[in-house]
Parts: sequence; structure tokens; C-alpha cells
Amino acid sequence: MPLSPARRHHVAGGALALIVLCGTAVTAATVGSGADPSSASAARAPSSDRGPVLDGSTILWPEDGQSAVELVGAGAPEARGEQRPVPIASLTKVMTAHVILREHPLRPGEPGPQIEADPQAAHEVAVGGESTVPLQAGRTYSQRQLLELTLIPSGNNAARLLARWDSGSQDAFVEKMRREAARLGMDRSTYTGASGIETTTTSTAVDQLKLAREAMKDPVLREIVASRSVTVPGIGPVTNTNSLLDTPGVVGLKTGSSTPAGGNLLWACEVRTGGTTRLLLGAVLHQRAGTPPGEGIHAALESSRRLVTDLRDRLSSARTGS
Repeated sequence: MPLSPARRHHVAGGALALIVLCGTAVTAATVGSGADPSSASAARAPSSDRGPVLDGSTILWPEDGQSAVELVGAGAPEARGEQRPVPIASLTKVMTAHVILREHPLRPGEPGPQIEADPQAAHEVAVGGESTVPLQAGRTYSQRQLLELTLIPSGNNAARLLARWDSGSQDAFVEKMRREAARLGMDRSTYTGASGIETTTTSTAVDQLKLAREAMKDPVLREIVASRSVTVPGIGPVTNTNSLLDTPGVVGLKTGSSTPAGGNLLWACEVRTGGTTRLLLGAVLHQRAGTPPGEGIHAALESSRRLVTDLRDRLSSARTGS
């Protein structure tokens, strides 16, 4: 059922037509907010050539919080819900990993430098109910391993250790995070820590897509967030908190949850359009905020699963002309 205008939010002055199939070519159009629908349709393509169109009015948006989706290379995102900054919990770690890889690039399969776990990283294990990994003081882990421990089981202490290794202190690293957010045009985002435990780290669904688009260009980060599990010596096997990876086509990205933040999910899905594999990105924020973290992340995962499946199937149907 199409959403009423009061429940839709159009980004960058318009709604994104995710795909327009014209013969074998895939194009995209942005429709001005409040524009006459017939004029918008005409602007996309001649009526005799136009195929099926997916737009925000028919997307199966989550009822709660705020969301945004984007087919990379096909125009501006389409969003639902008020795009006001809200706590994002462990989605913060995508920016942490992105900044680390910008400062210390790795090639696929390369472990990178060895980093010694300091006493602080070991002391933080299982403290305060945080999501942590059992790092041992004095033991070394590769940069790649610490990125895996940050992104896959969502280790707060691993994220903060990487921040201190890079910049000497978490505060100094946060300044890098803020500069990168500004470079990416994330003008509604505020970073105050490397792990996301702070409720003062806030963002919007649309801003998180700006980060996701950039972060997924790095093949190492892309490999890590697509991993269902990894084994780290001295720690053992760790499982990805993102169960959406079980959905066909999904290749990332990151979960985040807390009682203030609710459930949050930044996801990426590979889809075939016009004979080409393209990246479909989505952000679902502030699901069931105020409830226990498990309830929030369950809601974020389930609503994202419906959203991904709906969009993937629509893109596939448009591609085949069915």
C-alpha cells in the first residue's frame, strides 16, 4: 500500500526511482517533491519505452524509526521518517574501520602490522555489559584481525584499541572520524567515540548511506563485513552479529543496538540490473528504541529482511521484464 505523503520523506528535493528499465539500459530519475506524477513519469523516459519503476511510495518501509535506501549510481537516496540525528550504537564502527583503512590501507589477504593489546583493552573485557572480545594484554593481533573483531562480533575494546594504536588516544582518533564525516558530507552526524557506546554519537539513515557508499569501495572492509564468521588465534571462532547475511545477495554491513539507540542496521546487497551487478544500500535506524537491545536489533533485522527481499525481487522482476 502506498505511504501517505505525511509518512514519506524525500531526500535531496526528490524521490529516487531506483531503476527504470529502457530496453537493456538501466537509468534512474529523481522526482521533485510535490511534482505532478504525470510530469515525473514523462521525465523518466518516453512512455513507449518505459519499463517497471520502483519508487519510495511502494517500498515496504519499516513502520518505526527512520530508514533510507540507495541503488549506488542511480541517483539520490529515498528515505522514510524524520531524518533527525539519533544514537547509532555500533554502526559507529563502520566509520572507525573506514578511517583505519584510509590511514593504514591493506590489500586483500594482507594481515597488516602487528598490534599489541594494551592493559586497557584487556581490562575492558566483559566490563559494564559492553560488547567486547577477549583480548589479552601483551598479545599481538594483526590489523586485519582487530578489524575483524571490531566489525564481526562488534568488539568495543577492539575498536578502541585500534583508535589508540592509530592516534595515541581515542579522543585524537575521534577528531579524524569527525573530519572524515565532514569530507563525506555527513552534516547531520556527530562522532564522540570509536565504539558507539556513547549515546552522544548520532547520525541519520541518509548520512549512514553516505558512509556505506564510501566504505564499501574498500575491498578489505567489504570482505570482512561479508564474513559470517572468522577464527582468530587465541580467541577462537567468532560469529557475525549480522544475521541478514543469510539473505541471498546480502554482503554486509553492520549491526548496532542499545536501549537508547534501539536496533540499527546498515546493510548492503548485490543485485543484478540490466546484466550488471550493482550495490543496493540501506540503513534502518531507531527500531524499538527504549526497549532491551535484543528486542531492538531483532526488529531492525526483520524489517531490513523484508525491505531487502522486496527491493531485490522488484529489481529482478524489472530486469527480466516479468
